[in-house]
Amino acid sequence: MAYEYDDTNVFARILRGEIPSRTVLETPHTLAFHDVRPQAPVHVLVIPKGRYVTFDHFAAEASDAEIADFTRAAGEVCRLTGVGAGGDGYRTIANAGAHGVQEVPHYHLHILGGRVLGRMLGQAG
Repeated sequence: MAYEYDDTNVFARILRGEIPSRTVLETPHTLAFHDVRPQAPVHVLVIPKGRYVTFDHFAAEASDAEIADFTRAAGEVCRLTGVGAGGDGYRTIANAGAHGVQEVPHYHLHILGGRVLGRMLGQAG
């Protein structure tokens, strides 16, 4: 499958410094920042700095260094925000494509916590 990356997407623009973000953590391959429309008291987006569209694209084509850095950075965000070990818990979500209701065509992981989040999905329609 071919993945077409759109260099004009909002996360690409954040990575280039064209749009400001409230950074939680930055590493060589990853940027984590607060969501501008938080859905929970803790709502951080973790994005790879590389040009990846979805999780499966990232998993298939990212280097081992990028994958390790991203995974460790996501874990560190959980620690930094207090939702990780010893906290009350969190949810991670990665939307992909039209059925996944992906709004930005750049792979991103949502880390949400700080309150009870309810069931993951409602009844299928």
